[in-house]
Amino acid sequence: MAKYATGKHALAISDRSGLQFPYKEMVREWNGAFVHYTEYEPKQPQLEPKPISGDGIALRHVRTDRTEPEVTVRIVEDGFETYASGSRILNVTAPGHGLTNGTTYRFRGAPTTSPGTGTAYNPVTGVNGTSVFAYSDPQPFDGITGSKIAKAAGYAITTGLYVSGARVSSDYAVQNFFYFTVDTDTATNGGVKGGGYGCSVGPVTIEA
Repeated sequence: MAKYATGKHALAISDRSGLQFPYKEMVREWNGAFVHYTEYEPKQPQLEPKPISGDGIALRHVRTDRTEPEVTVRIVEDGFETYASGSRILNVTAPGHGLTNGTTYRFRGAPTTSPGTGTAYNPVTGVNGTSVFAYSDPQPFDGITGSKIAKAAGYAITTGLYVSGARVSSDYAVQNFFYFTVDTDTATNGGVKGGGYGCSVGPVTIEA
């Protein structure tokens, strides 16, 4: 193979300016032009644009949102009121309750703790000082016992107020009050409020 001279004494003519420069100071551009290094121009970036893909629209690792469980609704202090003497109808005050007319809900008293059953998930009180969360019954009043109000099966409610033998179904009444018929017990006097503090109403079964 032939050997090329180094050209340390040679001269070259620039393809850009037409001027004469030392051969050793010449460079070749991307387009093949032979120019002096002071005249060198790099390739315009817009001649080779980088491809741009579409924006990402989804994450790689996703999962659907969970279905939020129903929660209990707070009843105001002494929020139960007997309708009339000998009646089993109770009006309930729960501002902005959001409950559904005709749906069955369960009533609960104030949160408390109680002895467990001895199982792994429900330990006995006293073992390492543990006890389990529970709800007490509403306080009895006017001949109505708390255990009847807190019946495990719950009661179907009617939104609004029961007044003068009829349902009051104004927007305000429906949004803030409801009533139900308690099992067995009847009011002694009627028009008496009770149940105590910390009572609530919600789904028959509470999920974590």
